[in-house]
Amino acid sequence: MNVEKKTKRQNKTRVKKTAKKPGNTATKSVKSVNKSVKTGARSRVLIKNKNAPVKKVVLKKDKDKFVLINRDLSWLSFNARVLQEAADPNVPLMERFKFLGIFSNNLDEFFRVRVASIRRVLQLKNKAIASERTEAKKLLDKIRKEVMKQQRLFDEVYTRKLLPELASHHIYIVKETDLNRKELQHVKNYFAEQISPRLFPLILEQGKAIPELKDGEIYLAVRMQNSATAHVQFALINIPTRVIPRFYRLPETQGKTRLILLDDMIRCGLEIVFSSLDFDTFTAHTIKITRDAELDLDSEMASPLMEKVQKSLKQRKFGVPTRFLYDADIPSDLLDFLLRKLKIDADGAIPGGRYHNFRDYMRFPAVGPAELRYPALQPLHLQELDAAKSILNVAEKHDILLSYPYQSFHYIIRMLREAAIDPTVYAIKMTLYRVAENSSICDALINAVHNGKHVTVVMELRARFMEEHNIYWANRLKEEGAHVIHGVHNRKVHTKMIVISRRRNFETTHIAHIGTGNFNEETARLYGDYSLITTHEKIAAECLKVFDMIHNFKPEKFRFSTLWVSPVNTTSRFLELLQREVKHATNGKKARVIVKVNSLVDEECCIALYLAAKAGVQVDLIVRGSCSLGLEGNVPNLRIVSVIDRYLEHARVFFFENQGKPEVFLGSADLMPRNLKYRVEVTTPVLNKTLRKQLLKMLEIQLSDNVKARQLDAGLSNVYLQAEEGKQLVRSQQEIYSWLAESL
Repeated sequence: MNVEKKTKRQNKTRVKKTAKKPGNTATKSVKSVNKSVKTGARSRVLIKNKNAPVKKVVLKKDKDKFVLINRDLSWLSFNARVLQEAADPNVPLMERFKFLGIFSNNLDEFFRVRVASIRRVLQLKNKAIASERTEAKKLLDKIRKEVMKQQRLFDEVYTRKLLPELASHHIYIVKETDLNRKELQHVKNYFAEQISPRLFPLILEQGKAIPELKDGEIYLAVRMQNSATAHVQFALINIPTRVIPRFYRLPETQGKTRLILLDDMIRCGLEIVFSSLDFDTFTAHTIKITRDAELDLDSEMASPLMEKVQKSLKQRKFGVPTRFLYDADIPSDLLDFLLRKLKIDADGAIPGGRYHNFRDYMRFPAVGPAELRYPALQPLHLQELDAAKSILNVAEKHDILLSYPYQSFHYIIRMLREAAIDPTVYAIKMTLYRVAENSSICDALINAVHNGKHVTVVMELRARFMEEHNIYWANRLKEEGAHVIHGVHNRKVHTKMIVISRRRNFETTHIAHIGTGNFNEETARLYGDYSLITTHEKIAAECLKVFDMIHNFKPEKFRFSTLWVSPVNTTSRFLELLQREVKHATNGKKARVIVKVNSLVDEECCIALYLAAKAGVQVDLIVRGSCSLGLEGNVPNLRIVSVIDRYLEHARVFFFENQGKPEVFLGSADLMPRNLKYRVEVTTPVLNKTLRKQLLKMLEIQLSDNVKARQLDAGLSNVYLQAEEGKQLVRSQQEIYSWLAESL
C-alpha cells in the first residue's frame, strides 16, 4: 500500500472516531445540562447549537443578554493580544520580535490541532450531521477571515515598525539584494562551506506526485527559466533550520550590525545549486504546510500505549494539510502548480509575507544594547528554605507556597534531591506531563531509585508536541528501575502532583505537592505558576488515592471530600461553592468569587458565573486565553480581564468569600470540558491562612493592572484597561515581584 492511500485510510478512520469522541466541540451539539443553575427566579434555557460561532443566551424573566463565544474565535482573539505586545512601542524592541515568534508558534499549533479537528467534520458524509458540516464550514470561513486580518497586521508590524526601529539602532536584517560586493562574497563562501552540503533539491514535474512535505518545515519554491527558450521548471528546497541557524551575522562594518536569514543565503546560491541544469533565471518564494497533528490513539488497547504513541508520531508528519502558507508575491503559475499537486483547496491557502516560521524569532540573535531587552529578573530566595538543612523538615512544620517565575523552581529539584538521599524516605510518587529536554527532575528521580527508594512515575505520553521527550524519559526511568505508568487509556493525566513518603519511629508522613504548572525547569522561568507543598493528612491521603485511581482507572468508584479531582468532582465542587456565594448574596451578605484560569470555555460554568453576578455576587475573572463568556456592555458585579506580559500567565486559582472565611484553591484544571471531564486533574484547598492571604493579594494586584490588562467582551475588542486620572500605573507582574521581594 503506498503512503498516499495509507494516509487517506488513516485519516478516514480518524475522522469517524473524532465524530464520536465525546467533548469534541467542533463536531457535536451541546448536551442539555442536567442541573440548571438557579439564582432566585432565574434559570437558563437550553442552548441548541454548539457549533454556532457566536450565540445569544436569553435568561428567563430577564431582558439582559450575554454571548457565548466560540472557543476557537476566542482563542484567535487571545493570539491577537500576543500580537499587541509585538506592536507595543513600550515593550523593548528585541522582546517584540520574540512576541512575533510566540504569535507564529501559537498559530501553527492552532492549525495543527483546532483547525484540523474542524476540517475533519467536513470530510464526514453522514446525512445526519449535515447541519454540523454547515456550521463547521461557517466557522472555518470566520477563522480564515480573522487569520488573514491578523496576518496583514503581523506583516505591517514586522516591516513598518520593527525593521525601521532596528535600523534606528544600526541593526539591519538585509536581503540578498542588499549585500555589497564584500558581503556577497562572504555569504557565498559560507554557503559553499556550510549550507550547500545540507541542500537536497527536489525537481517538480507535471506527471509526478510531490513527496509529502514535512509539517512545520519551510521550503523555497523555486522557479527556474531559460531566457533563450522560455522553458520553465519548478523545484523545492527544504530550508535546513534544524541544523543551520536561521540568522547569520555578517562582518560588522562602520558600527553597523547586519543580519541575513538562511532563506536569503540560499537564494544567493541558487545558481550554484542548479548549475548542472540549463537555466539562467531563478526566483524563490517561501512556502510552508501545517498538518493535522492529532494522534490516532482512540482505537482499542490491543498494543501498549507507548507503541501506539510512537507509531502515531511517525504518521503525524503525513497528516492531512490544514494550512498552506505562501509568499503572496509567488508567481501565479508556480502557486497553481503547488496547490494542484499538494491537493490544497482555496480555504486552506493563506497568503503571507516573504518569511515564514517566525517562531525562529523567539531565538533572535543577541545583538544591540541591553536596554533593547527586558532586564533580567533574578528569582527571589526564601530565606527559611535557604537556611534550612532540609526542605522536607520545613514542609512538615508548615505549608510552603512557591510562586514562579518570581521564586526559584530549584526548590522543587532540591526537595526531590533531598528525598533521594534521606534515609527516612521510602517512596516517591509523581506525575509528569511536560518535562524538560535535559530534565533535572527526572535525574533526581533516577538518583532516588539508585538510593533504594520506591519511585512511581505517571508519565503522560500524549502531552501534545512533547511526546518524544516524554517517551525518552519514560524509557530512561524504566531502565533505571522506576515503576512507570504510561497514563490511562481514555484520559490524559494532567495533574501536577508529588507525594513523598517518610517513616520515622514507626510513624509515616506524606509530603504532598500540588501545582498549577509542569515540572519543567525551563518553562518555570517563563510561566507564572504556583506550587503548594503540604503535609495536611486529608490532602496527602487523597493525593495517594488519586494515584490509586490512575493505577486502577475506575473513577466512578472513587470519592474525594477535600480535593477537586477530574473527572470525578471538579465541576460539582466548583458549582457548589459558587452556589453558596449566590445564597449569601440573596441573603444580603457580602459574596465574591475570583477565578484565574488559562481558559474559560465550559458552558455550564460560564452561565453559572453570569447568573451568580446577576444574583449579586461580585465575580472577577482573570482569563489568559480562550474565554467563551462574552459581555455586552457593562454587567454589574462581573468583570473579565486578561493579562499578557513578559511571562505567560499559567496559574489556576479559585477564591470564594464564604462570609469572611475565605476559601482558596489552586490546581491544574481550567474550566474547559476537557479538563473537567476528559483529563485527570487535581485542585487543592490552601488551608494555611497566611498563604491564602498571599494568593489573594496577588490576585488583587492582577485585577488592579492598568498597563498590561485587557478587558474581554463579546466584541473581542481587546481594549487595554486605562488608569483612572490621578491613579498610579500598575503593571501586575512587576508589582507582584516587588511585593514578594518586600514581604517575604
